[in-house]
Formats: sequence, C-alpha cells, structure tokens
Amino acid sequence: MHIALEKIQQLRQRGEHETARKHALELLQHQPLHADLHYLTACIHDNLGLEAAAIPHYQQALELGLSGDTASHAWLGLGSSQRALGQFAEAEASLRLGLQHFPENPALQAFLAMALYNRGQHKEATQSLLELLARTSGDETIQAYQKPIRFYAQDLDKTWAG
Repeated sequence: MHIALEKIQQLRQRGEHETARKHALELLQHQPLHADLHYLTACIHDNLGLEAAAIPHYQQALELGLSGDTASHAWLGLGSSQRALGQFAEAEASLRLGLQHFPENPALQAFLAMALYNRGQHKEATQSLLELLARTSGDETIQAYQKPIRFYAQDLDKTWAG
C-alpha cells in the first residue's frame, strides 16, 4: 500500500521534508497524472532549496489542470523558482501567464516586478510596485496619496515646468 497524499502533507507540515519528498516521488511513480501530487512535490523540493527539481513538478501540475488558489500558488512557485535560478526571462513569462489567470494576485505582481528588475526593466518594475502599493497598502498616508501615486506611476519620467 502506498502512502496517501494526506500523509505526505502531514510530513511536510511537521517539517519532515526529506521523508515527504521520498514518499511523494514514490507515489508519483504510481500516480503520474495527479496534479495536486505534482504541486505538493514541487513545494517540498522548494522547501529543501531544490528549485531546479521543483520546476518540472510545478509545470506538470499546471499542465494537468491544477485550479483555484492552488494554481495561483503553483504559478508563483514556478516563477519564483525560475527567478531564484537566474532564469529571468522564463520567470517573467511564467508570472505573466499566472497573472493572465489571476490578474489581481498581489504576490504574482510583486514577483513579476522582481523578475522585471532582474531583466533591466526598472521603469515597468517600479510602476508595477507603485500600483500594487497604492492598491493594497493599509497605511493611512499611502491611502491619502493613492490617487497621485497611481497618476505618477503611469509616467515616472514626466515632469512639469514650474
């Protein structure tokens, strides 16, 4: 009898990542088309600092039809892992695809800004972060200046003659 997905999740939650990884890989041999299992396997690899091994599992989970919040986390994990490995163009592409499915996800937007920065697209990265800040911050002063922050974010290079 094979270890159940729930048991692997429990091992991971207890911090027993290496044991969870071993069991997840074993279970994948018997259930290679299980999207949630691929996602869990990717997360375990990420927790162990094995981003290169996590990437194909994130990709497989998404290709197999992972949905909902779990899919948004998979897009984030994929892009984040690619970025961590210096695969900046791939990270940007993955995060943009994730945002096509989850356009209001602030974490995807933040990680995309980091990938854009890494690709030398500083203006777009800063614009994105300013928009995100204006939209999501609970800080009173940011909220008081939300409208001008969004306005200036549209063209950071524009100045007015005084």
